[in-house]
Amino acid sequence: MANPGGTGAAAFVPAGAALPDLATAIAGCRGCDLADLDGTRAVFGEGPAGARLALVGEQPGDVEDRRGRPFVGPAGKLLDRGLVEAGIERDQVWVTNAVKHFRFRSDGPGSRRIHVTPDARHVTACRPWLAAELNRIRPAVVVILGATAGQSLVGPSFRVTRMRGRLLDGPPGSGARLVATLHPSAILRTPPDARDEAYAGFVRDLAVAASVLI
Repeated sequence: MANPGGTGAAAFVPAGAALPDLATAIAGCRGCDLADLDGTRAVFGEGPAGARLALVGEQPGDVEDRRGRPFVGPAGKLLDRGLVEAGIERDQVWVTNAVKHFRFRSDGPGSRRIHVTPDARHVTACRPWLAAELNRIRPAVVVILGATAGQSLVGPSFRVTRMRGRLLDGPPGSGARLVATLHPSAILRTPPDARDEAYAGFVRDLAVAASVLI
């Protein structure tokens, strides 16, 4: 998939590297200030190199940062459940994030680390890593999980509410289709009386992506 633009991390992305080499190289990235946060690591994507479906979220959360794997915290568990209900096997998809470091705030040593949404500059800086992943995998469908991923892949005009649940064209030459939906963490934050409806819509959006793979 073509790189939509941005050069922050470009100097750290080895040209033509295979996925395992990219996963190793990302540990040395200093493309933005998030790499300087104490106690964090860059979290690369994971899944089969020939995956026909890729899922792109916002950034790793606290659990993902500690374990060094994408979508293994509460949002990841909800994602796993949604994939099953949409007829998608997680071990057959590539799962990653638009921003590779966890941006957070805390009140002091030992305090809980609280998620902070990445800025546009972080999204732009990290875009070369996402482009390198997707160019290697060449998925048929990319599921956009939330606004940050959409801004990385589509641009600043992206709006989840306007674009979700339908097939969109990917970047020229990529051969991919895009399907936008909510980020699983947004469903977890939905008030309890509306959460079932939000989750059902999430599964319907995933099913749209699954239909392309049949």
